[in-house]
Amino acid sequence: MTARRPADEPLVGRFIRLSPFTEADIPDLYPALAHPEVFAGGFGGGPAGLPADAEAFEAFAGAYYTGGPSAMPWTVRLEGGPDDGTVVGATKLGDLDLPNESAHIGWTAYDPRVWGTAVNPEAKLLLLGLAFDHGFGRVKLQADARNERSRAAIMKLGAQFEGIARRHMPRADGSWRDSAVYSITVDDWPSVRAGLEQRLAARHGEPVRLGVSPRG
Repeated sequence: MTARRPADEPLVGRFIRLSPFTEADIPDLYPALAHPEVFAGGFGGGPAGLPADAEAFEAFAGAYYTGGPSAMPWTVRLEGGPDDGTVVGATKLGDLDLPNESAHIGWTAYDPRVWGTAVNPEAKLLLLGLAFDHGFGRVKLQADARNERSRAAIMKLGAQFEGIARRHMPRADGSWRDSAVYSITVDDWPSVRAGLEQRLAARHGEPVRLGVSPRG
């Protein structure tokens, strides 16, 4: 076994920084994530999982982003520009299985205002780099099989499709979700990293600005 759990320390990129999640982040996550379009694709159990108010969101987020020996939740903040420090999402490096050198990047959601920007590719670059630098050999990513937008984003990373896990988990409405499962291995990582770095370089270092449409 070579995998080891990373330290709970911030990860700082050019466009975002990932900070270890704390409950103090929840009030800022609420306006970023509590939107029907965020839950529509399967996040939080799907549309029926959208919390009714700030109190319900606090309970949801506190449970969803629980940390521990096998889970590292992160709060996503913008880095640089006029919106520096603004909370725009959350994610998790979870299911840390040190003997089998495997992990899972998921539980991810972003403010719709940063969809299509540098936020997601840099978050994946930082988290994948963290995992592979600490001896992990396989990182899983998955999405509700119905969520074409998330599935396309995962494929764009360079992840390999492994198949459909049928009746994998319940949705918030009581129906059962099929999950599309993907992975990136340590052997894939050099080409995946190069692709992510190329995508970020195309942004020409311009900080992500809320309310400004991405350039593609």
